[in-house]
Amino acid sequence: MSRAFIKEDASGEEVIVPSRAPLPPGTPNLVTPRGYALLEAELAELMAERERVLSDPRQLAGVQGRIEALEERLSSAQVVTPGGGPPDEVRFGATVTVRTAAGEEHRLTIVGVDEADATTGRVAFTAPIARALMGRRVGEEARLKTARGEQVLKVVGLEYETA
Repeated sequence: MSRAFIKEDASGEEVIVPSRAPLPPGTPNLVTPRGYALLEAELAELMAERERVLSDPRQLAGVQGRIEALEERLSSAQVVTPGGGPPDEVRFGATVTVRTAAGEEHRLTIVGVDEADATTGRVAFTAPIARALMGRRVGEEARLKTARGEQVLKVVGLEYETA
């Protein structure tokens, strides 16, 4: 593990600070307005937690490390409002409905890495499925290479959230 994610507390024990979702080198930290608000809310929670653990150096070091990582992520954030650009093209912030060759439909929203949550259909713009869909229009197909082979996804719906 990188030393950037390890701190030592007063007892000399290492405190491991979990890393945030990675961004590929040279990739901008794109976030939706919703994603940025979630990051700010997370920071507020961590600040409150820091106040609660001031008397425990080990917990304090862990919380402070998470705050520093989050502040770094917030400082690099580029807020992108969904819907800017051609409304019929899949871009960052799009909610896309795709149909598989088997006829199954799936709905997903392309978001920033910190906002991604596969259980709610929010996928990071860096994910292979998002990269395959970017630039496509309704009616077009995208090819996605998976462990089970190539999958063809047809874009059957596209929308952007309005603020």
